[in-house]
Amino acid sequence: MQTPLYDLLVIGGGINGAGVAADAAGRGLSVCLAEQGDLASGTSQASSKLVHGGLRYLEHYEFRLVREALAEREVMLERAPHIVWPLRFVLPIADGLRSRLRLRAGLFLYDHLAARRRIPASNAIDLTSDAAGRALRAGFRHGFSYWDCWVDDARLVVLNARLAAAKGAAIRTRTRVTALHRGDDTWTVSLDAAGHREDCRARVVVNAAGPWAGNVAALARANALPDEIKLRLVKGSHIVVPRIDGAEDAYLFQNTDGRVVFVLPFERDFTLIGTTEVPVGTTPVAPACTPEEQDYLVAAANRFLAQPLTRNDIVWRFAGVRPLQAGETETNPSALSRDYQIELSGHAFGSALLTILGGKITTYRCLAEAVLERLAPLFPGMGPRWTSGEALPGGDIPAGDVGLYLEGLARLYAWLPEPMLTALARRHGTHVRDVIGDARRLADMGALFPSGLSEREVRYLATNEWAVTPEDILWRRTKAGLHMAKDDRSGAAIAALL
Repeated sequence: MQTPLYDLLVIGGGINGAGVAADAAGRGLSVCLAEQGDLASGTSQASSKLVHGGLRYLEHYEFRLVREALAEREVMLERAPHIVWPLRFVLPIADGLRSRLRLRAGLFLYDHLAARRRIPASNAIDLTSDAAGRALRAGFRHGFSYWDCWVDDARLVVLNARLAAAKGAAIRTRTRVTALHRGDDTWTVSLDAAGHREDCRARVVVNAAGPWAGNVAALARANALPDEIKLRLVKGSHIVVPRIDGAEDAYLFQNTDGRVVFVLPFERDFTLIGTTEVPVGTTPVAPACTPEEQDYLVAAANRFLAQPLTRNDIVWRFAGVRPLQAGETETNPSALSRDYQIELSGHAFGSALLTILGGKITTYRCLAEAVLERLAPLFPGMGPRWTSGEALPGGDIPAGDVGLYLEGLARLYAWLPEPMLTALARRHGTHVRDVIGDARRLADMGALFPSGLSEREVRYLATNEWAVTPEDILWRRTKAGLHMAKDDRSGAAIAALL
C-alpha cells in the first residue's frame, strides 16, 4: 500500500489547527489534521466563550490586535450566526480603580478602531434606572455599556473541522503523531490511532499544538521556538453558578489587582465567571481550577453583585492552559500578548515546519490566512483567500436572522418543545433538518436527555462530528452535562448509543 502524501499535515485539533486545515483545503491543498484527543479537547474548550476585541488590550497598546479582533466580530457574526451572537456588556464605575475618563477614552477607541455593521456603540448608563443595575450592590450608580459577542467555542472548532472535511481534508481524531522525519522534500510522519500505527508523508508540517508546540518541535528536532520567542503557559480558570438574579446582561468587573473578571449569562440557567491568569511554566499540565482560584473569582464577583456567592454555589468549574508569548523578563500574565506569531523553518531545504505561537479564538481565521500566505511560495498554485465569504456549516441562515429562522422552525416542527428546538438550532443552524431527519413526533427522536439532547442527535454527532465518548457529546458538542444531576445515568445511556 502506498504511503499517502499530503501538502499539509496539521498537528493539533484546536481552533488554530481546524482553522488552518479548513483554509488550506479550500485553497486546493491536500490536508490531514491529526489530533491526539478529541477536537477542542484542550485550550479551545476552556475559553471565556467570547468573540471580543479585547478592551483591556488597549492598556498594553496592542492596537493592531484589537483592530483585527474588532473587525473579526462582524465576520464571525456573518459566518456563524447560530453559534455567535451579540452580547451587551455592563462596566460599572468603581471608586479607586480606572477612572470614568479613562474608561470613556478606551471605549471611544473600541468603537472606532474598526467598522461596525451589526455591533452597537458604547454608551454611558445610569445604573439606578438601567435594568442591569438590579444585579449590582447598592452604591454603583454610573457605568458604561458596550457590545461584544458570545461564541460556543468547542462547536466553533468542530464546525471548522467539518468545513475542512467538506473541502477534502482528512480529519484524524485520537491520532497521535509519534515521529517526524525530515527528508529532502517531504516529511515522513508516524501516526498512532489507538494502537494502530501507520505512516504518511507531508510537504509541510503545521505545528498547531498550542501548549504542546514545544513537544512537536522536539519530535521534529527543529529549532521551531527561537531564542527571541518565549512561550509561556498561563492557566485560566472559570466557575459556573446558578443564574444570578437580574444578571441578564454580561458584566465586566474591575478587580483591585488591576485585572478584570467577566460575569456572563450561560446556558439559560447559569452564570459563567472568569477568568484567572496563573503562570504554570513551560510544560503542559492537566489544568484544574484550584480552591484558591475559585475563592478569587467569588471574591471579585462579590465586590459588585447584590446576590453574594460562596464556593458552595459553584456547580461546575473548568480550566485551560493558554500558550502566550513573553520576553525573558516578563512576569505579569496580564501583560503577555494575545497576538499570534508564525515561525517557518527548513523551507529552504524542501520540507518545512511551520509553528504557530499564541493567538486568540477571535482572530483564528486571520491567523489561518496569515499561515497560508506565509506558505504561498511553497504552493504557487494554491487558491486565493476565501474564508471571509463562506458560512460555517449551518451558518447560512437568511440575513443571519436567527430569531426569524427559529419562528420558521417552530411552524415546521410544532411537535418539538421550544427549548429543545432552540437548542438544536443554536447548535446546528440550518443543519437542524439533517439532525431531525424523518422524525414526525417527539417519540421519533428516541431517548431524551437534558438540554434538548436526543438519541437522534447523539447518533448524528457520532456520525458527522467525530464524537466517540459521552464526554465528547455532553461537554464539547453540547453542554448537556451541565444540566444533569450528579446521579444522572445519561452518560451510560449515551455510551450505549456510540
